[in-house]
Amino acid sequence: MYFAGIDVGSLTTDGVLLDEGHNVLSEVVIPTGPDMAQAAHTTLVRLLDHAHVPSSQVATVTATGYGRETVKFASKTSSEIICHARGARHLIPHATLVIDIGGQDTKAIALSPDGRVADFVMNDRCAAGTGRFLEVMSRALDVPLEEMGVRGLKASRRAAIDNTCTVFAESEVISLLSRGAQVEEILAGLHEAVAKRVINMTASLKTGPDANPSRSVVVCGGVANNRGVVHAIEEGIGVHVAVPRNPQIVGALGAALIALESHEALERDTVKDAE
Repeated sequence: MYFAGIDVGSLTTDGVLLDEGHNVLSEVVIPTGPDMAQAAHTTLVRLLDHAHVPSSQVATVTATGYGRETVKFASKTSSEIICHARGARHLIPHATLVIDIGGQDTKAIALSPDGRVADFVMNDRCAAGTGRFLEVMSRALDVPLEEMGVRGLKASRRAAIDNTCTVFAESEVISLLSRGAQVEEILAGLHEAVAKRVINMTASLKTGPDANPSRSVVVCGGVANNRGVVHAIEEGIGVHVAVPRNPQIVGALGAALIALESHEALERDTVKDAE
């Protein structure tokens, strides 16, 4: 039997397919677009096609993300917080803090020693410091999104960016360009601004960013692919952070694990009832 996790986000819909041995058979990341239900369906179809698995062999599907309620074929739903925590802890067994920077929001999740969510904080009221923010800055600077991180790391200094509000920051960027600032310096400043916003969020967690000096930090979500942002976070908190091989599918992985575990629990209960 096989188990799927579908994470329907604002910008992308991500999927993971597992077998009974917790092995990842396929991963999918596609743009969500205007039809979340269709994006979820397409993601499942591609997961099965890539793994050459018939739909009849899928035992359980767990949906998460903003659009989880649109996934009518899902067996169950679970919150993004739980799924990202579960996925991150599976990939990084000693993780104590998970930072997910997505397209429209940022989550900071403190984990207890057993991997459960101890506390969390979420910025979902605006796109400040998220993937959407960096997309707008990418266009303003005429730098491809995938090149921003590397180019920002080449800067010898960082331009001061006072805002992570998309509108005000774009005005700052234009003003800096008009004064002759180098693009790399502006990128480095933008990355630092995003990192500071994230670190300030972690300060409100009950565990606090300084409560555990030996904490293991995982950064996931699409922005985790930006090496400049990750480096700025590391500098800000003073510890190395782990970035999964494919940071965009962490929530979907957690959902798939929850699907598998719920199936296993159901089977155990069935055996007990039979006894």
